[in-house]
Amino acid sequence: MAHTTMPPRGPAASPRTSAEPRSPAATIAYPTKNDLPEASRREAVALLNQRLADCIDLQAQSKQAHWNVKGPSFIALHKLFDEINAAVAEYADLLAERIVQLGGIAEGTVGAVEGRSTLADYPLTLSTGAEHVAALSDALAMFGRTVRLGIEEMNELEDAGSADILTEISRGVDQWLWFVEAHQQGA
Repeated sequence: MAHTTMPPRGPAASPRTSAEPRSPAATIAYPTKNDLPEASRREAVALLNQRLADCIDLQAQSKQAHWNVKGPSFIALHKLFDEINAAVAEYADLLAERIVQLGGIAEGTVGAVEGRSTLADYPLTLSTGAEHVAALSDALAMFGRTVRLGIEEMNELEDAGSADILTEISRGVDQWLWFVEAHQQGA
């Protein structure tokens, strides 16, 4: 059977010519009675979309580890990586909903994530539990670092709500990092 390509539908279906994120000026799309100044909301939305991209990337990386782990600790790591995936999906939802609460558009498409994520690419050829533990602990640690930086940025913008969400995510990511690193430390 021959593969056919469907033509794009409408002007929004045209491909993006750049992997760069949209400008902060385009991040506020909807009016809101939220009393944070619009400039602060714009900056918060841009920063939260950055964290959302990292979060979605981390979620995909944890699922990659879940699917491909092999070895004597298979079942424990397979289950752990799936639990991390589920928790990170909830973090992504928190971030996306906060973006929309501020009048922005949550930009969580594959293209937006690929163009924005600051996490290192997950190696596709890993198989052993130790390899996945090392790679996923690196990703968790990097995400945790960027989330903590985001807390500081939100405090500077006087956006306590966003800072609180990032604090909750930071605590969760630190716990998952501990669980994953425990597999390295016991060896």
